This record gives sequence, structure tokens and C-alpha cells, in this order.
Amino acid sequence: MALMDPEVHVRATTTSTNDDIHRLAEAGAPDGTVVMADAMTAGRGSRGRTWHAELGGVWISVLRRPAASIETAVLSLRVGLGLAAVLQQLVGHPVALKWPNDLVVGQRKVGGILCEMRWHGARPAWVAIGVGVNVANRLPDAMRHTATTLAEVVPGLSLVAVRDAVIPVLRTVKVDDTVLDPLEIAAFDRRNWLRGRALRAPVKGTIGGIDQSGGLEVTGTDGTSHVLRAGDLILSGTA
Repeated sequence: MALMDPEVHVRATTTSTNDDIHRLAEAGAPDGTVVMADAMTAGRGSRGRTWHAELGGVWISVLRRPAASIETAVLSLRVGLGLAAVLQQLVGHPVALKWPNDLVVGQRKVGGILCEMRWHGARPAWVAIGVGVNVANRLPDAMRHTATTLAEVVPGLSLVAVRDAVIPVLRTVKVDDTVLDPLEIAAFDRRNWLRGRALRAPVKGTIGGIDQSGGLEVTGTDGTSHVLRAGDLILSGTA
């Protein structure tokens, strides 16, 4: 990805690449505009969680302008499918997807996705697709048992190689198909890190696949079917 591309904005440090995309979009930036940063001081994940984005990781957001309304849950899963495929090819190790928006290598998180929609009345104006991938950045000690970096899998992996793999996925992902098609659902199932695991909350049961709207299917301990649309999952055997 050429850094001279006028639609690629490079920051040494920023608060949040998604926030930068929102400002550029409001000013009229075109579909496909990219913001990448060496570090973020106020990065965020899903449900307002803090995202630690220090030097050595890939922190990128891309502006997309969908023609029709699309659920961010659908878009996040679709982005995850694209990223998992290119990162697996890059590192030579399986990359799984943990619903709703995490990339997993082995048993630990290596990246995440945050899609934020903005509206003009009832019409979608744009969506910021933010991606963070741990490459060679330092991880807080408290995260070492749940997160990892690609450099731990492939020592010496180039940041540029990861950026060049990530950006085309975000610039070309389908934003006008409002539901997941059967091929996408099947592709997710092959990477579904949660499938078959026992869930303790918000309902007790066994985790299955996803539906066309991105909901997570759970079979309750009493045999009833549930579809989760959002929220935290607590697996059996975890705090």
C-alpha cells in the first residue's frame, strides 16, 4: 500500500483512527479513505472498552459509504472473515474468529474489529471500520494470558506486510449486502472459536453457529434455542 496515496492518512500518534475517519467523512472524504497510526492514545474496542494500541501494532480505520443500511454486526463478521483469510496466509497458522469481533491465534486474541455507523436522518452516511492487530507491540501484563502478537507466531514479521494485507480487505469488503449469505455463514463456522463451548451467561447452554443477521446461536441446557445479538459471554469454567 503506497503511503503516497492521497486517500491514506498516516499519523505518528492519534487518539483514535476511527475518530479521525469520522472527521474526514464529515468533511467529504471519499469511500476507501484510510487512516493508519503508529500508536493511539484513546483507542477503543467494543462496548467502550479501552484498546491498548502501542508502537509496533497495526492500527487502521477505513471509511466506507454504504448505499443501504447494514447492521454493524454483519459487517464486523464479514470483515473478520476477510482478515482471517489474509492473515492466515501471511503467518501460516490458523486464524479463528471469536464472535462478535475478535481474531484469535491459538487460544489468544490477536486482533479486533470495531465498526461504527453514522447517519443522515434515516439514511446511512458512512461507516468507520477500525481494525487493531497485535504484531510486535508490547501487551499489558494483565492481558498476557488472553492476548498474543503475530510476532510471537512469526518472529520478525513486517508491519508493512500486515498493513498491506489488511487495507485491501477493508477497502473492498461488501457494505451493501445487508445479510450474511450461506457461504459466509459456512466460512465463519469453519473458523468459529466458540462452537461447541459451554456458555454460563447470559444463558446456559452450548454455543453453535451464527445466523444471517450475525446473531450467535445457542442451544440452552433445556433444549430451547436462543440467538444472542450483543453482550458479553461468560463461558463455563471462566470468571
